[in-house]
Amino acid sequence: MAQYNVAQYNAELLTLARKRAASGCGVQTTLSVIEGHWKLPILFRLLDGTRRFGELRKHLPAATQRMLTLHLRELERDGLIHREVYREVPPKVEYSLTEMGRSLEPLLQFMSEWGHANRASMVAGIESLARATADEVPATVPGPATPIRSDVHLR
Repeated sequence: MAQYNVAQYNAELLTLARKRAASGCGVQTTLSVIEGHWKLPILFRLLDGTRRFGELRKHLPAATQRMLTLHLRELERDGLIHREVYREVPPKVEYSLTEMGRSLEPLLQFMSEWGHANRASMVAGIESLARATADEVPATVPGPATPIRSDVHLR
């Protein structure tokens, strides 16, 4: 990394640290760390123990290598995961939860349980809305429908 890039990276880190320090909302602070489509599935998968990159990729096949790498780096930067690099050929890299990352276990377990408990009623509501006639559709329908991701299977 060139000297300019290191200085720019450090400046970005300090800006991020200041933003997080200034946040008065715990929910917003938490979301700023775990937001990202693949971060929660990564953390959930690491609850079961240390994983290599290829194992994570196998469990999250719809995640591109670039996006998975980016989210792993951000989770490491934020202190939620530990990255262990073994000096061998081919290189071996393992990821595990830190103590702070492990502290999210109750939240992750609750989210999994909530999703399982409420999936059927959410699907039924969406299907009911899809079958509604034009007269029954609310005057303001939320913007472009977000597709339901069926490519993330945690448990």
